[in-house]
Amino acid sequence: MVLGIGIDLVSVSRMEKTLNQPWGSRFLKRVFAPSEICYCNKRLKPQEAFAARFAAKEAMVKALGTGFSGGVAPVQIIVDQGEKQSPIIRLSDRASVVAQSMGVNRCSVSISHAAGMACAMVVLERV
Repeated sequence: MVLGIGIDLVSVSRMEKTLNQPWGSRFLKRVFAPSEICYCNKRLKPQEAFAARFAAKEAMVKALGTGFSGGVAPVQIIVDQGEKQSPIIRLSDRASVVAQSMGVNRCSVSISHAAGMACAMVVLERV
C-alpha cells in the first residue's frame, strides 16, 4: 500500500550559487550529513550531486506530509548509495519517528539530473 509520494526539482545553478556564498559551508552542515558532503565533493560536478540530494530530501518530506517543520530537518534525511550505487534514504530523529508512525517499511527513491536541473521522487509504502 502506498502511503506517500513526493517529487521535487532543484536548479543546479541555484545550488551552486548557494554553495559559493560566504555562509555556504554552514548551509552544507545544516542540510547534509558528513557522508553526503564527502560523496558529493568527490563528484566531477559537486553542485549537481548536492542539488540531487536536496531534491530527494524535499521529495521525502513531501511524501511524509510534513515539509521541513514539526522537528523534521534536512540533515535527518540522508541520501546514501545502496547496492549497485542506487540511491537509498536513511532517516534519523523526528523524520524516522514520523515514518514509523505512518507504518512505512519501504522507501523507494529515484534521482536524476540534466539540463541544469536535478529531480527526485520518493515513494513510501507499507508492504
